[in-house]
Amino acid sequence: MEIAFGAKTDVGLKRSHNEDSLCADPELGLFLVCDGMGGRNAGEVASQLTVEMIQTHMREARYNKGLPLIGEYDPKFSPRTNRLASAIRLANEVVYGASRSNPNQAGMGTTAVAAVITDQVLSVAHVGDSRLYLLRGDDIQSLTTDHSLVAEQVRRGLLTEEEAQESPQRNIVTRALGVDHSVEVELDEMQLFPGDILLLCSDGLTRSVKPAEILKVAQSESEPQAACEHLVEMANAAGGDDNTTVIQLNVRKTAPQGFWKRLWKRMGR
Repeated sequence: MEIAFGAKTDVGLKRSHNEDSLCADPELGLFLVCDGMGGRNAGEVASQLTVEMIQTHMREARYNKGLPLIGEYDPKFSPRTNRLASAIRLANEVVYGASRSNPNQAGMGTTAVAAVITDQVLSVAHVGDSRLYLLRGDDIQSLTTDHSLVAEQVRRGLLTEEEAQESPQRNIVTRALGVDHSVEVELDEMQLFPGDILLLCSDGLTRSVKPAEILKVAQSESEPQAACEHLVEMANAAGGDDNTTVIQLNVRKTAPQGFWKRLWKRMGR
């Protein structure tokens, strides 16, 4: 199995700077989207710090099997998923410390949605309202549940999905990384199959592009980078009110070794 990926982040049409950050590290199998928040560009600092700390922790763990975990080990999940949770908890500590030590960064925070692919197993960890979608066949489903006020109101039957999209409170997240000394990280894991498509994104996409439209773009674009660029264009065409970040991962079947030998022979190599 091999992974083809594309990634795109864009400031949008209404914001002066981009507070989203991303990581696409195929060597680690790590893919991450963060959407920062806070005044005086502090949201950008929070999202960038988070990306750096998660990537660093995952890389260190690769070469140091005895690297201590941050937080408790959850036996319901694999070591790889627990390591991802540890990385997010570490990032939370770093962002929280930075916000308390610098008045210009006080109260900053960020969402985080992360995917790690190990063989055919997907590890998922998230905090906030950035999302991870699974596209399989003609179906699209969110593998994450928004940690936001309107999402909670929808779950309790107080708002419809349509009302939540228009609510003036739709920007309020109920869980974010860096705003407190500890954070609850939501975890999941599942098996992947050739043909699956994963899409990580900030809410700049999900506020203006519906899941059915995301599915249609993924099915119409053969390459994930083209799909990412298309989705960002759609978000901007719908108003571009927010920063938009997208990472798309296409799971493909690895060609058997004999295929490559025959191909090289045919090419005269």
